[in-house]
Order: sequence, then structure tokens, then C-alpha cells
Amino acid sequence: MKIVTIFVMMMHITGSLCAQVLQDIKLNAPDMERGLTIMKAFGKRASATSFSSKDLSLQDLSDLLWASAGVNRPENGKRTAPTAVNAQDIDVYVLMKSGAYLYDAKTHSLKGVIAGDNRKMVSERQTNFANAPVMLVMVSDISRFRGDDTEQKLIWAAMDAGIVSQNIGIFCAGTGMVTRPRASMDTEGLKKLLVLSGTQYPLLNNLVGYPNE
Repeated sequence: MKIVTIFVMMMHITGSLCAQVLQDIKLNAPDMERGLTIMKAFGKRASATSFSSKDLSLQDLSDLLWASAGVNRPENGKRTAPTAVNAQDIDVYVLMKSGAYLYDAKTHSLKGVIAGDNRKMVSERQTNFANAPVMLVMVSDISRFRGDDTEQKLIWAAMDAGIVSQNIGIFCAGTGMVTRPRASMDTEGLKKLLVLSGTQYPLLNNLVGYPNE
């Protein structure tokens, strides 16, 4: 009887663990023909005050991430967002209802980090933004910079995160989506959730969605 009980318990634990596995997401190729002219996009750029809770389509998510920090020159791996000394220190983490993912620019895909809806760690006290379907967190890994001057590295990191955030803002303005750049978030909680190292710093986040009609 004990053997049967142990077997059932082990099956239950195994099933629970399997249920927590978050599958990677292969993104679509970016649609290079969409959007407003660049000047019209600048004319519409604004910080959203509310969001529709509707999930982003796969194409919109794919284009959003490519615009944020995707590879636009495959021959040398360079990105849509410049970084100091081409360190490519910014990693974009994506929090959605299904879980948290890491955007892999080289393969243009989302790598599953952890299952479960943890968007409140990003929206934090601003609960009126908690329904945004996608929350992008810009994390700088300052170990990718050369040298030992941590203060200088953090200045570069903040600059690089800001450029990625602006890419997101202009993309959303040009495609009918909305976003809000923010610094407020549960930084320590996100470090634990995303299993970040001591050289990885969450610096900015952008909430993204469709307009709340």
C-alpha cells in the first residue's frame, strides 16, 4: 500500500512539474511594410494611461520585439537599438499572462523562463496598468562592458535601456498600439523571479497593449 501511495505522489509531483514548463515561442518574421511614416509616428507618440486587456497577436508581438532590440543586420549581428561599445548589454524580458520569457534576438524567439502571471511585479502599485497584456522589462548585464568602472557601466546601461524604450514607443505610435515607459517595478522580486545574476540590473519597463476603447 505504501508503494502505491508513494507512486501516486511521485506521479502527482511529476505532473505538477510538467505543468510548470513554459514552452518557447517562435516569433514571426517582422513585417517590414507596416506602420506610419516616421514623422507621423513621432506625432502620435504618447504615454498611455490605460490599456485594453486583449492579448497581442503573434505578429504584433513579433514586430514589437524585433523593433525593440532585434537583429537588423544579420551579417554582423547588430541590432535596431545601439548600445555603448556595441556591448549589447540589454536583455528584454517579456511578462504575459502565460509566464515570463526572455527575448532571444539571435533566433527571434521567446525563451520560457517561468510559467505563471507575474505582471503585478511590473505594474506594482499602479494597479490601473495591471491589465496591460505585455510588459517588457529592460535588463542590462553590465558584465558585457569592458573595464572595471562600475559607475560608468551603469551610466551606459541606463542610456542603452532608454534607447530600447524609445524604440518601443515609436513602434507603438506607428502601428496603432499603446505603451507607457516606467522605472517603477518590484526590482528585487523580478531579480529573483527571472533568476538574474549580480551583474544584471532591471532598469526600465514598457507596458504595451492595444488602446482601451
